[in-house]
Amino acid sequence: MGQELFALLGERWNYAILRQVFFGVERFGTLQRALDIAPRTLTARLTTLVELGLLERHQYRADKEWFDYRLTAAARELVPAWITMSQWASTHLDHERTAQRRLRHKLCGQIAVPVLTCSHCGEEMSGRDLEPVELSTESEDVLRPDGP
Repeated sequence: MGQELFALLGERWNYAILRQVFFGVERFGTLQRALDIAPRTLTARLTTLVELGLLERHQYRADKEWFDYRLTAAARELVPAWITMSQWASTHLDHERTAQRRLRHKLCGQIAVPVLTCSHCGEEMSGRDLEPVELSTESEDVLRPDGP
């Protein structure tokens, strides 16, 4: 399953399209200009992302079949993973940092830098703080945030 996700997001345009839609670029023409992508390629990618349940099409003109695209709930669940990957890239790949978009926490209204925290102790975590563990089917409750 993880390989399928990386194949999907690793496709040249999928991640770029989803990122633009997250930041409010929702209409075909605006997406095309923002990404500098060929119309046929954009149409194909949008169709795939809709079929995968990551984007929803919404007709915004009654007289023409013109649509805008919005992230589905399933795609919004991927946002924390995208943020983590973007933060990693900014730290390890961007040698010339350009103006970046920021994120506002809707609840408090402040610009925020999201962090990964442990569901049990609340401490901030990084990849160095984690290790893989094989679980038996009897211990699946350990995976739940409200588990023991």
